[in-house]
Formats: sequence, C-alpha cells, structure tokens
Amino acid sequence: MSQILLQIDGKEVEATKGMTILEAARKAGISIPTLCHHDQLEPFGGCRLCIVELEERGGTRLVASCVYPVANNLIVRTRSEKIDRIRKMIIELLMAHAPDAFELVYLARKYGADRNRFEKEASFCIHCGLCVRYCAEVKKKNAVGFVDRGIRKEISFIPEIAATECWNCKECFPLCPTEALQSAFMLTRALFEPKSASAQLAE
Repeated sequence: MSQILLQIDGKEVEATKGMTILEAARKAGISIPTLCHHDQLEPFGGCRLCIVELEERGGTRLVASCVYPVANNLIVRTRSEKIDRIRKMIIELLMAHAPDAFELVYLARKYGADRNRFEKEASFCIHCGLCVRYCAEVKKKNAVGFVDRGIRKEISFIPEIAATECWNCKECFPLCPTEALQSAFMLTRALFEPKSASAQLAE
C-alpha cells in the first residue's frame, strides 16, 4: 500500500491510499466529531459535523472528512472559528429534534450551542441513517428505513420483516444517538403484537 503524507492541525500524519481524512485523523489520535459515521458502514456524510478546512492554492474550503480521501501534502484544519460556528449551528438544529440526546448535549457544551435556539420539532430522529444502513449493509435485512421527506422524514420498521428479524436482534439499537430507534421499534411492536408489547412495557 502506498504511503501518503498530509498535515492535520500542524501535525504530519501518515496514511494509506483509500483512507479518508477522518480515518487518518483518528489513526493519529486527532478527534473529529461525527454522528452518522460507523467503522462497519460505508461513509455517509449526512450529519456534516465532521467538516474540516482544507488549505490549497492560497485559499480554504470545507469538506466532510468522512468521505474526503487523503492525498499527499493536504493541509487540514479540524478546528477554526468558521468550523466551530458551523458545527454549533448544526448541533442547534439537531437539538430542535432531540434536545436531551446525550451525545448532542455533550457536543452542545463543547461548542457552546444553544439547545433552545430553534423551535422544537420533537421527532427525536436526526436522520443519521445508522440504523437503516446497518440493517441493510451488515445484516442484509432491510427491516428499517426512512419514510416521508424533508423535515417530516422519520425512521420506520417494516412490520412484516421486523416480526421475523428484529424482535431478537436489536443490534442497531446501540448505534442510535437519540433513542428514536427504540421508540419506533416499540411503536411497531405495539401495533404488530399488542399483547407482547404491553407485557414488555409492564416489566
């Protein structure tokens, strides 16, 4: 594998061809926040929290580090006034959907985000797609997917598939940063197996 040298936050980092900036940074012990990334899944670039600043030809531009490939002599900044301002805005928008999500609360403190800046749309789903992609890419079951579009988009289990595949699996549950997935699962189970769901909730 060919070796690639780039600079991240002033530190020379060695990477291999095919790696992304996010992978190279993490290998070098440099933290970049993400909500939609998972090592077992194909890069998604959905949450945009992993944006970094590239310096090239005397200017700069922002890219999503989870999908941008490394290249020789890249100069990357993972923190700057512009990056922090954008991340703060993203966090505030996401907190309108899931204001009490542990990971978002942590990031809000780190970036000084205001959880009450935007009107609440308490769907609790932030559209990271981790559950949908894990079920499709790793489990190959396609038991959960997105329904509707735009701000009305939500996750939903496919009852006919979930009834045989999900009840004893739940591998996607720990991936959800807001617990919206667990709520959707309980709703689906309550509709599909009302007696079983009621008994489970009573335990």
